[in-house]
Amino acid sequence: MKKISNNIFLMMLIFGTLVTISSNSWLGAWMGLEINLLSFIPLMNDNKKNLLTSESSLKYFLTQAFASSILLFAIIMLMFFYNNNMNLYNSFNELLILSTLLLKSGAAPFHFWFPEVMEGLSWINGLILMTWQKIAPLMLISYNFIYKFFMITIILSMLIGSLGGLNQTSIRKLMAFSSINHLGWMLLAMMNNEMLWMIYFLLYSLLSFSIVLMFNNFKLFYFNQIFNMSMMNPIVKLFIFLNLLSLGGLPPFLGFLPKWLVIQNLVTMNQLFILTISVCLTLITLYFYLRLSYSIFMLNYQKNSWLLKNNFNNKLSFISLIFNFISISGLVMMSMIYVVM
Repeated sequence: MKKISNNIFLMMLIFGTLVTISSNSWLGAWMGLEINLLSFIPLMNDNKKNLLTSESSLKYFLTQAFASSILLFAIIMLMFFYNNNMNLYNSFNELLILSTLLLKSGAAPFHFWFPEVMEGLSWINGLILMTWQKIAPLMLISYNFIYKFFMITIILSMLIGSLGGLNQTSIRKLMAFSSINHLGWMLLAMMNNEMLWMIYFLLYSLLSFSIVLMFNNFKLFYFNQIFNMSMMNPIVKLFIFLNLLSLGGLPPFLGFLPKWLVIQNLVTMNQLFILTISVCLTLITLYFYLRLSYSIFMLNYQKNSWLLKNNFNNKLSFISLIFNFISISGLVMMSMIYVVM
């Protein structure tokens, strides 16, 4: 019965997002966001024994409900001034709507709830929060953006996403700060090209899916679990950290491709200042991924033959292998296809 109800809520979650992105009015978009919110709360509470899950679902609900109420207020104000032919507060309403949508997506400086909520979720729910739950707010943001406010949000998202992950021991919080950093890149892509941020989002979702699948299979939540070298196959560790480096945007992995496209677009638009800041801040995320992987692979450890299990074959599914292969070698394959064509 629980599985059936979860499937129904998941279908309603997808339906709410589709309502938002296909709506031709702000009120319809707000209704879709509410359907999406009320469908995700029961999915978050799938484990009643975990108090962190209940805390995360409450934090998520309060934050999203506050954003929705402000959004509804801004929409009513916008309709009131439009009907009375008053353009006095149009810019204020646009700023208010944009702020609430950024709060819903978890972008800086409205990011404070995002890592805390991620910490209490299971990996599957965390993946939904990092990927699917961002579609509707980002689509609405692309309809209505203010250039100066966008620049502040982009720089803050990249800065907080980079510096916030430096002192983390929780993998879920690290993924949350990484998501904030990637969100800054998506907003940067959105500012110049409508199609570019969708490509970035699809590739980011693919990379997140491949790495979350690995963490979920091996029940990894903290770094000290990965540091326990004797309990994990070296090939599995190699896959995990190659995926992390791909998520950080290191060439020649697939994660570099969306950043490459954004960099090329910014060079074409002659926006070198914001490009320099973005690349420098993103190098910090790559630094702590590299530091982590270097520490784990270079530390000496004692191999215990009775503890070294070949869990690569019996735990890692075929689907996970396919996605990991795409994540690690996708850029090389796409380059080869491009050269052949």
